[in-house]
Amino acid sequence: MLLTVGRIGRVHGIRGEVTVEVLTDSPEERFYPGAQLTTEPARAGGLTISTARWHNSTLLLGFIGFDDRNAGESLRNVQLLAEVDLDDVDDDEYHIQQLMGLKVFHLSDLQFSNEIGEISGVITGVAQDLLEIIKPDGKEFLIPFVKALVPKVDIAGGRILIDPPGGLIDED
Repeated sequence: MLLTVGRIGRVHGIRGEVTVEVLTDSPEERFYPGAQLTTEPARAGGLTISTARWHNSTLLLGFIGFDDRNAGESLRNVQLLAEVDLDDVDDDEYHIQQLMGLKVFHLSDLQFSNEIGEISGVITGVAQDLLEIIKPDGKEFLIPFVKALVPKVDIAGGRILIDPPGGLIDED
């Protein structure tokens, strides 16, 4: 399955290197000189990494054919995609694309009759990830993606069950 493994940020320096928001647990397997990545929006033939290095905990990548600051700037906000084998994923591990759009229900709602919202994004963090959930009224809230608060993820069923502490979800 083709999944997003990174997002290009701003240019670093004058030789076209760019910062990358890493969206994979194994950057060393995805980002190395010679690696070819598909992009979204699509570019002819994708991108081939020419240089890869870490600078102050930020991944910097250079790409073949993008050798100056202006060329690097043209890549800003481009998503980097790679083929990922989902069969190699543990039971309690999920890729962001698998979570996007899942319907959110309270753990006590076993009939799935009162939808709380839908996952609209995932913010990756050092200690834990946060799920961005948009409610039917358009308001958003965040919930830490930890087993105690998100005890059930049902990818096949298209839903997750959450057990939020009081006050996390504003009751109107």
